[in-house]
Amino acid sequence: MVEFNDGKDRAAFRTIGEVSEALGIKPHVLRYWEQQFSLLKPMKRSGGRRLYRPNDIEMVEAINRLVNEEGYTLKGAEAVLRSSGASGMDRRREDRRVGDRRANAGDGQSRRADDTGAAEAPKPDYSDAIAKLKNLRGRLAKAIEA
Repeated sequence: MVEFNDGKDRAAFRTIGEVSEALGIKPHVLRYWEQQFSLLKPMKRSGGRRLYRPNDIEMVEAINRLVNEEGYTLKGAEAVLRSSGASGMDRRREDRRVGDRRANAGDGQSRRADDTGAAEAPKPDYSDAIAKLKNLRGRLAKAIEA
């Protein structure tokens, strides 16, 4: 978590300006992320003044890393945050890109990176579907002959 040099307690609430300055993220981007990420909900005081709790700051750091460093789309970043929680974000650094989406490291399916760093998705098993289609083809052929 980012260290604030303002003399406040580590658990203190921070304004949007303090968070913006400490993380190098413009306030309008933080407000936009609040609209896009349902998990990011800083406390709002009367008059709409935002106060970021330590959990909110960790969430902003995770969003920033996923979107700006790891190349996730906003929807992809939210899916990662929902599936693993913000506390599990450090484990996700090993995830590899599959097209415009990220491989889910915790889905139990093996993925292999090629020389470009892209992951190869496991091949689906179509044997049952093929057997059913061949059976159907045979039945249609018999029906046409009759």
